[in-house]
Amino acid sequence: MSANPPASFQRIAVVGTTGSGKTTLGETLARRLAVPHIELDSLYWEAGWQPAPLDVFRARVEPSTAAPAWVADGNYRSVRDLVWTRATAVVWLDYPLRLILWRLTIRTVSDVRTRKLLWNKNRQSFTNLFLGRDSLFYWAITSRPRHRREYPKLLATPAYGHLHVVRLRGPRETQTWLESLPAPK
Repeated sequence: MSANPPASFQRIAVVGTTGSGKTTLGETLARRLAVPHIELDSLYWEAGWQPAPLDVFRARVEPSTAAPAWVADGNYRSVRDLVWTRATAVVWLDYPLRLILWRLTIRTVSDVRTRKLLWNKNRQSFTNLFLGRDSLFYWAITSRPRHRREYPKLLATPAYGHLHVVRLRGPRETQTWLESLPAPK
């Protein structure tokens, strides 16, 4: 593995709509660059799908993002100041909604069927996948337009002017970009 990732890729924040593949890409990048992977969901969710109190969540994120190199995935506004100000790059998975919903369906139905254990002993259920405002599908449909409105504005501000921004609009483009990175040794 590469001992020294390119300077612009020392600390990467991977963002995108629920189901776009943030965690998969985050894990892949972390392996390729030989840096720690920070899955923000694992720091946020408590048992019983309860969110961590804000001070606890921030206290978990702070030391992880203080490291010299990492890849973090997640869209949490409440810790954006910790993640984005320390990041050297943002990789935005801006995929079409139909692809996101398809991927989300495959992943979550599989998670429910296999009773996959997630963060802090949580498991997906059909109720929290499909019903109500906490539904992952509702969240994907409503958050994608917000990301497309907010991210360009945020990334154009002086606070985030230091970031190398990579906006990827589909899996093929993502694969091509990944292949352009230095090969692992």
